[in-house]
Amino acid sequence: MSLKVHHLNCGTMCPACERLVKGKGSWSRPGELVCHCLLLETAESLVLVDTGMGERDIAEPRRRLGSTYTALFKPRLSPDETAIAQIRALGFDPRDVRHIITTHLDLDHAGGLSDFPDAHVHVLKPELKQIQEPGLREHMRFRLPQFDHHPKWVVHEEQGENWFGFESIQAIPELGTDILLVPLIGHTKGHTGVAVDTGDEWLLHCGDAYYHHSELTSTPDTPAFLKFFEVLIQAKPSERIRNIKRLRELAASHGNQIEMFCAHDPVELERYLC
Repeated sequence: MSLKVHHLNCGTMCPACERLVKGKGSWSRPGELVCHCLLLETAESLVLVDTGMGERDIAEPRRRLGSTYTALFKPRLSPDETAIAQIRALGFDPRDVRHIITTHLDLDHAGGLSDFPDAHVHVLKPELKQIQEPGLREHMRFRLPQFDHHPKWVVHEEQGENWFGFESIQAIPELGTDILLVPLIGHTKGHTGVAVDTGDEWLLHCGDAYYHHSELTSTPDTPAFLKFFEVLIQAKPSERIRNIKRLRELAASHGNQIEMFCAHDPVELERYLC
């Protein structure tokens, strides 16, 4: 089955420390970050990979996003950047989004879930546990008001079939092996990548397994703030480090078969918007 893929930016962020975010690379808009999401057209429905920030986040930023996040990352909070607005602009009915796959449940990835209350939301079991049985750290990290509409969770275990040396999980049975969850634990306890078979090649949305395109090379040059934040926010340090090394090896050995990108790098998003 061939899938048509749309690449969306569902939340521009303009961090207070933009010079430390920019680094030495060539960025289209200095110091900005994006929320790179995917909209997949299938024969039966639409599928979202992450949602970025949603309409209710824009309407209630303090309650939904928190004052610390809004002060530090300065999200643009543009209604036009929400996934639901972009889906309408493409001529689709948002009610046709029947599945949402989350790389993880941080506020800048899951805020738009409430815009699609009837969609089935696919998540790894350890990820969902963090918001259903939150400890002190989870209470501080996740924005629980983003889930007060009671999403229709579809829970997946971590084990699965082999995909280029990684374990993978079939997310949506009716799509066969076209969309797979590829667990990349570390940033959160149930963080996952999402692999999409376009028919010509694979796309691998790596979520927040890394933040900067240079991290997939043999000579990473991650901007200072992003490097600091990766370490600050990590839930499982050793697993995060192990998985970025594995992704680097995957890029080196199968770069002609797989295009990889993370959630927040505007350089990677621009590959698909030109």
